[in-house]
Amino acid sequence: MQKSRTDYLDHIKVLLTILVILHHAFVCYGAPGGWYYKEPTTNLAALIPMTLFVSINQSFFMGFFFLLSAYFTEPSLLRKGTRVFLQDRLKRFGIPLIFYSLVLSPFMSFLVYRYGKDHPISYFQYLQVYDNWIEFGVLWFVAALLLFTFLFVALKNIKTGTLRLPGTGKILLFAIGLGLISFFVRVVFPVGWVLHPVGFQFGHFPQYITLFIIGIIANRNNWTEQLQYRTARNFGWIALLMIIIGFPVMFYLKTIWHGTGENFSGGWTRESFMYSIWEQVTGFSIIIAMTGIFKHKFNGHSTFLSKLSREAFAVYIFHPLPLVVSSLLLVHWTVAPALKLLVVAPLGVIGAILLGKLLVRIPGVNKII
Repeated sequence: MQKSRTDYLDHIKVLLTILVILHHAFVCYGAPGGWYYKEPTTNLAALIPMTLFVSINQSFFMGFFFLLSAYFTEPSLLRKGTRVFLQDRLKRFGIPLIFYSLVLSPFMSFLVYRYGKDHPISYFQYLQVYDNWIEFGVLWFVAALLLFTFLFVALKNIKTGTLRLPGTGKILLFAIGLGLISFFVRVVFPVGWVLHPVGFQFGHFPQYITLFIIGIIANRNNWTEQLQYRTARNFGWIALLMIIIGFPVMFYLKTIWHGTGENFSGGWTRESFMYSIWEQVTGFSIIIAMTGIFKHKFNGHSTFLSKLSREAFAVYIFHPLPLVVSSLLLVHWTVAPALKLLVVAPLGVIGAILLGKLLVRIPGVNKII
């Protein structure tokens, strides 16, 4: 496959990386989720759009990362051979996991403890009592990807046959079916339940596993070339309807049922059932819409975006640092948390990109990230 035909996938990777940074900035200031430092707003007018933003993100962005990673996995395996491929993956994924756990995560935890919680303590003193040495943080994705990659190599000889890209109806039925599976998984592992220390949220893993497999199948059958602009546009409309109508309806029904926000997370609740279906239909619709629209409208080569794509892994790994630092710099600024978000979000994005650009220029480091 020629590079010019997949430039749009690089562009999507850049956008997804930026969305990850923004997602964590929103969580910092009140959206649902876990983060190193939180200063949540209580303003309902701010909480509603923040919750909507992270809910839309969660429906597709990490699953899309798994799909894109899988899409390029088999060609890399065939090009390098099994031994070299696995050695490369162990180095590229394993070293960042170790560095994040032993260096980056404790340092950020110290910054929050010292400057966010105002404890006058030195970094050396903090390390003497620090006991969370296996902490993958945002690199749970890298750990999962490493696991999926090894499983794929073990099962790579399983033949999938020739499969055409399914039609709209079949895709929607598949998404609904995946939503049902997610619902049942969340009865036991609700959203927010985390497997420590690796950071896996099993409530989201049905989608992650499925999209990784779809990425392999899509590459084998050249599905991206079969995706028509009209199909992508139609799924864009479906996603829009799910967001502007489906999302408010879910919360309206929760209100008349006298439910709580926690009911959406899991268990045998009507809210969890609705949310699980909504999430998968919305997520699949956004993924297909983005893929097709970018393919047909944003597939031109851009040196700037190509460089950002090359730096995206470094940006992803290190983005918590500029984001945490930016939020701590404003900790004593006496304005509403929602206003701080308007400052921290762009600072976090710019800081992470600049840091990523610097790191990939360091000899040795650039061979890993």
